[in-house]
Amino acid sequence: MSRTYKATGINLKAMPLGEADRILTILTPDLGLIRAVAPGSRKHQSRLGGRSDLFVINDWLVAKGKRLDKVVQAETARTFPKLSQDLGRLTASQYLAEIVLFMALNDGTQAELYHLFVEHLERIETSPPSALLAALTHGLYHLLALAGVAPEVHRCCLSQEEIVPNLMDAAWTVGFSPEAGGLVQWSALSQGQLAQRPQPKKRPASVPASFESGSFTPESAISASFAPDHREARPLREATRSYRAHTAAPQSLNAMEVVLLQQLSKPDIITTLPVLPDALAVAHPTQPLIWARLERLLRNYAQDYFERPIRSATLIEACFATV
Repeated sequence: MSRTYKATGINLKAMPLGEADRILTILTPDLGLIRAVAPGSRKHQSRLGGRSDLFVINDWLVAKGKRLDKVVQAETARTFPKLSQDLGRLTASQYLAEIVLFMALNDGTQAELYHLFVEHLERIETSPPSALLAALTHGLYHLLALAGVAPEVHRCCLSQEEIVPNLMDAAWTVGFSPEAGGLVQWSALSQGQLAQRPQPKKRPASVPASFESGSFTPESAISASFAPDHREARPLREATRSYRAHTAAPQSLNAMEVVLLQQLSKPDIITTLPVLPDALAVAHPTQPLIWARLERLLRNYAQDYFERPIRSATLIEACFATV
């Protein structure tokens, strides 16, 4: 039996090992996550040096080992050079990579997750600086949708009534409740329906097989999250999962925030805010402020679900401190 195998994958994480080596965590579409030692990759003139950088896609030849596999050869297939040239782009990419690491499995196909991650790296690399937060938030929502746990943003989680934001009413608001799973109407809350919320969804053992570039819908991912899968997944303490926000009152969102939140479920998001009459425009914050608020909203939602912090989020706060 061959002790080597080939794989195409993107570097998600790199850790130093010894004086000159690195341990790479690589996401592949066919084999899931693989961890392998890149020998000598930290040496100045190593052929594996640049190939072991973050977010480089390589065609790998890997030798199986008792504890860790070992990189034998690597040929670069694609890079994202602009990510490393801008701290904001690099931090946003690391942020999404953390979410991917929360979701990815060690064995089995991860093609949907792989292609979705690469697609959003492209968007982060090519987005203008003013749209980076929007691109990050868009990617975060799509990853949550692929995991089957994206918040409901089109209907009230309690009454199931469609939520249509009224941009002409500066006083229009709706609630966002992590406990309920997304948007909630204040009238439904006043009727005490939150006490009858549905049980939280369990983390799926794998991402669904329905993602195709341009045709992916969060609805298909959510429905697929209940499909049985007998492969072993990394435990996330599902049985003891606790909503840290369950005692907090729902957060209030205005019409503009809901409009943009609902856009996140689409393949592309709007790049400019609707033009409002002067009397209403003053009641809505600027676009960067809205995206910053929505990113924090989804970040808290994701951290609550995965029960672990997104470490890159502290850098996001620093990079976009002026937002």
